[in-house]
Amino acid sequence: MRITSRRRAIAFSLTLGICLIALAVALNVGWIILNWREGVLLFLGAIFFLLIIAGLVLNTTFLVREIRRNEQHDSFINAVTHELKTPIASIRLYLETLERRDVPPEQQHEFYRLMLQDTERLHSTVEQVLKAGQAGHKRGQHLEIPVDFAALVKECVEMARSRYHLDGTALRFEEEANAAPSWVVGDPEELKTAVSNVLDNAVKYSRDEVSVTAEIVTSNEKSVVLRVRDQGVGIPAGELKRVFKRFYRVPDRALSKVKGTGLGLFIVRAIARKHGGRAFAESDGEGKGTTVTIELPRSMA
Repeated sequence: MRITSRRRAIAFSLTLGICLIALAVALNVGWIILNWREGVLLFLGAIFFLLIIAGLVLNTTFLVREIRRNEQHDSFINAVTHELKTPIASIRLYLETLERRDVPPEQQHEFYRLMLQDTERLHSTVEQVLKAGQAGHKRGQHLEIPVDFAALVKECVEMARSRYHLDGTALRFEEEANAAPSWVVGDPEELKTAVSNVLDNAVKYSRDEVSVTAEIVTSNEKSVVLRVRDQGVGIPAGELKRVFKRFYRVPDRALSKVKGTGLGLFIVRAIARKHGGRAFAESDGEGKGTTVTIELPRSMA
């Protein structure tokens, strides 16, 4: 209901802006026709009306952007609230069950395992929010040490396999034969965050059967490239750049029920830029999978 009202507000703002611009243009043209002999007044009047039109365009654009930004913020708050409340409610339920009932040891161990998973989910959500805050500070300092990027990616792949209970065929790590050294300079923890976020997205937005490949390419003398390919829901062409914005999530996506904060790829791009590289996404369209690429400057370490 709230989204519908916002769309109506955006439509109303656009319509009002267009009508005001059309009215200003009509008045300007009419005034020129009636006063075409008055050269100086004609010139000043034309400038005046052009300024009015420019102001109306800027005001309408700013208003629409603010409405969309508020909508994204509300979506982010709702997502984070859900990501926090759900595991808390689950942990509380298990604890109340353990307190009030005589639970067999086997079931107790299962409850403990599930509570640990919920705790990890809480920790992950808080970390995402904190990382997004740190990524927003473009001038923030970070550790600069030599990092074997291929080894770091391989470690992240192993962690993702364990976290999502996947085997080596579902989540694969590939490296070129006789690959050149893949050293980069940067903060290993931040780079792990970026790689893990890309892998998490690839797994979460896959279909029923996960098929994800993390490939390290070192053929370029100046850079080290990580490509993470999935066979999932894909991304429409018009959304490929927007998915890296803060709080942004692709609307009407095939797996729209997948929960998230809309911060993962924003953090990936911010970390890549902080390390002098870049991050971008490629997709042939909905249902045709996605490839997310992280490109970092090579170090001669």
